[in-house]
Amino acid sequence: MFKKKPFISIIIPAYNHEKFIGPAMESVLNQSFENVELLVIDDGSTDRTGEVARGYGDPRVTYIYQENQDAFNTLNRGLHIAKGDFVAILNSDDVYSLDRLERLLKAQEKSKAVCIFTDVQPITEKGEAITDPTFWWNVWHQKNRDFYTQCNDLYTAFLNGNFMVTTSNLFMQSEAIRVVGDFCSLRYLHDYDFIFRVMLAFPKRVQYLKDEKLLCYRLHGENTLSEAAIVGREQDKAVIRRYMMKKIPEKLLPIAKTGLDRLIELEHELLEVRSQLAQKSSGIQ
Repeated sequence: MFKKKPFISIIIPAYNHEKFIGPAMESVLNQSFENVELLVIDDGSTDRTGEVARGYGDPRVTYIYQENQDAFNTLNRGLHIAKGDFVAILNSDDVYSLDRLERLLKAQEKSKAVCIFTDVQPITEKGEAITDPTFWWNVWHQKNRDFYTQCNDLYTAFLNGNFMVTTSNLFMQSEAIRVVGDFCSLRYLHDYDFIFRVMLAFPKRVQYLKDEKLLCYRLHGENTLSEAAIVGREQDKAVIRRYMMKKIPEKLLPIAKTGLDRLIELEHELLEVRSQLAQKSSGIQ
């Protein structure tokens, strides 16, 4: 337990989000817990993101501009300069609930977790809550949450899907970050890789507040890139394979690797055979 009031560093990596950076920053500056520093790291924005961020006169805000280096490098810069006892991240198009930090601190004091994340509320580009249970994102997220409820094991559930959703959901002790290290260079899944490393470094000390929707995750055209449909899934496969193998005893790794590689190969063969049969049945030679 801290003898002094905890100090929290919040890192906002920002890139061309002039429409969203204001609400993101205000959701930090208006928190019920006020002992914070807000590090806005502008990753080479070419719009008015920097102008909007610099417009806040709050002394808790530090604005840093850099040439474009991608999200993982921007986050790592923030990790290296953060001064807080705890470090949180908020992407520049997402929004905290105004009591998020206070509630996370209370949960951490009780559980002694080194890392905490919560449930997520998706919102539209205009900031409206998306509550329709049949909406595709809600279906995907609920499927992952249901799997966690059934297995009741964070590591196993993360192999099924990233129900943390985003780096915006991370809240960690700064000492734990120094143990885990920087975010990796995966463009789309650096958060997914990171949470596995946290769980490996600190077994049983990662907490999921599954009944607390303390983060609003904004869905808009700019964060649903078509490239991610392919590249993201390729990275997904690599991350799942890597961290599944981390849990298999060393003497069984050759068996697991051989069987997994063959299963993947069979999936490719099945796709090819089905394509050939479809062409044959349609008369295409």
